[in-house]
Amino acid sequence: MEHKSLDLVCFGRSSVDLYGQQVGGRLEDMGSFAKYVGGSPANTAIGTARLGLKSAMITRVGDEHMGRFIRQTMQAEGVDVQGVKTDPKRLSALVILGIQDETQFPLIFYREDCADMALCEDDIDENLIKKSKALLLSGTHLSTPKVAAASRKAIALAKKHGTQVVLDIDYRPNLWGLAGHGDGESRFIADKNVSEHVQAFLPDIDLIVGTEEEFHIAAGSENSLEALAIVRSMSKATLVCKRGALGCRVFEKHINGWQSGAKGPGFEVEVYNVLGAGDAFMSGLLRGWLGGEDWPTSCAYANACGAFAVSRHGCSPAVPSWQELEYFLAHGSEHRSLRFDPVLNHIHRTTNRNKEYTRLAAFAIDHRHQFIKWAKAGGKSLADIAKFKLLAVQAAQQEAGEDKGFGMLVDDKTGRAALHQITSTKAWIGRPIEASGEFPLQLEAKGDIVEHLFDWPLNQTVKVLCPYRLDDDEQTRKHHEQLILKLDKACRFTGHQWLLEIITARDGGVPAFEQVAPIMQHFYDLGVKPDWWKLEPALEDTYWDKVGQIIDQNDIYCQGIIVLGLNSTIEQIEEAFLAAAKQPWVKGFAIGRTLFAQAAQSWMQGELNDAQAIELMAQKYRLIIAAWDNAQAQK
Repeated sequence: MEHKSLDLVCFGRSSVDLYGQQVGGRLEDMGSFAKYVGGSPANTAIGTARLGLKSAMITRVGDEHMGRFIRQTMQAEGVDVQGVKTDPKRLSALVILGIQDETQFPLIFYREDCADMALCEDDIDENLIKKSKALLLSGTHLSTPKVAAASRKAIALAKKHGTQVVLDIDYRPNLWGLAGHGDGESRFIADKNVSEHVQAFLPDIDLIVGTEEEFHIAAGSENSLEALAIVRSMSKATLVCKRGALGCRVFEKHINGWQSGAKGPGFEVEVYNVLGAGDAFMSGLLRGWLGGEDWPTSCAYANACGAFAVSRHGCSPAVPSWQELEYFLAHGSEHRSLRFDPVLNHIHRTTNRNKEYTRLAAFAIDHRHQFIKWAKAGGKSLADIAKFKLLAVQAAQQEAGEDKGFGMLVDDKTGRAALHQITSTKAWIGRPIEASGEFPLQLEAKGDIVEHLFDWPLNQTVKVLCPYRLDDDEQTRKHHEQLILKLDKACRFTGHQWLLEIITARDGGVPAFEQVAPIMQHFYDLGVKPDWWKLEPALEDTYWDKVGQIIDQNDIYCQGIIVLGLNSTIEQIEEAFLAAAKQPWVKGFAIGRTLFAQAAQSWMQGELNDAQAIELMAQKYRLIIAAWDNAQAQK
């Protein structure tokens, strides 16, 4: 048999879901919305990718912002998007929905003449189907002549290449023209024509998955066991019937009552809302089935993933990672509301990051009080500082803009234009939240931190510089600890990654390197788990060994450590890199004044023009990058 390099290719619906963030009311009363990728096949593609399968997607998206969001999100989740076509004439599908209670979710589909429902036979990439173990079809893409024809072709190609065909019945009456625009949450309306249309596809399917109501529409009977028997008479497929709180049953052959079907363990959790449970269930089921597991194990995966989905907000965002699923199956949870389990939430948040870094080369220009001092000395204004920081962005991009590990630290106070410019790129971005040059630590955010962070794009990593020492007085230490705890909690809530920079050096003095590892452990003991650590440069291997051990023992999902510069010379930084690079948790650097201080002061004194300042910074950045890469090569 030909080698299959893909596990699954999902075919059909893709959309943007605007999910109401208020719970318990009508859609009319929603005041804010979270944006997710939606559409059952797209959700499943993301879910299976999170669970470790090699997944691909065949769909259409619009040539606009939402289409790019769908493509980029799936790509970031690890989904192969070469089968995602861009429609120059149509908009991407849109869904607006809310959560009213456990089972009600007021929903509006914006799907008239949308991109994914224009998917046609010519859009199908035969090679994707050829190299995939399974093809997943959505019942919605049987609902119009064009998408039905495309589905038939996809099935034919699957049969040609020995690819198994899976049907998610996925019945939405109003997408079949049987309910009004305001009835998006309607799940069942009996219709003979729909039943006959679906039945024409059943003989060619290898695995059919649906709720009891979805089997009712497929069979044309509202008796569940009778419906399953009718489908069995038309198809040799394995039938998986989802029964909500009763779990699921799998029928490989004959149907002789519910007990004749295989099942897996169920999981008793609080139901937040059922929307998205089916797509999460499908993701877990396919992870087991395509991974060669038996049906009870596959059902356990499916039921567990469904439990996560009904306990969280959103569809695809609710699906667990493989690490999270493994932990849950091994340890369970003390919380019936899984969204409140801190351990599971941490694993979920950190193992579903859109991007992991093995190397980070960050140019830091988030300094504020230093720039203000230099500007005053040169008779310059805040506007001049802002202009210089744009020059720094230009220098950084000139040198490393295409580097996958390129990053910048930029502030909003004196570098707003630079921050906005770099945020629109693929660079790693760190943005400070601390007030510059103040001791003890104060945040620029006044009032509620969460409210402040809601204005920040999610691709901005929240950076806080904490001047913390173990020998500080108790009041100062408690003040710092309380602020860091609040920030950690806020970032977990908003979804931002965050970076904790520990500075033990005071007023240009020597860092207390021996304190750094105990400080890190202390913060971990408090429950603080930053995505990144930014630490002072040391020359001793033992220092880096100790801080690495602390992360090993407390948070294996940490993004890593980056090295700061402390205004050291390039030669000193080169020496520090040689030691730091030996520690696997150290992913790179964020260097500031070493790169820009000379250029900034000279430019503000009128001794350098724009081009000269850019070249001087680019030259120093080039040397620092080379120093890190050299250190990496020697470890």
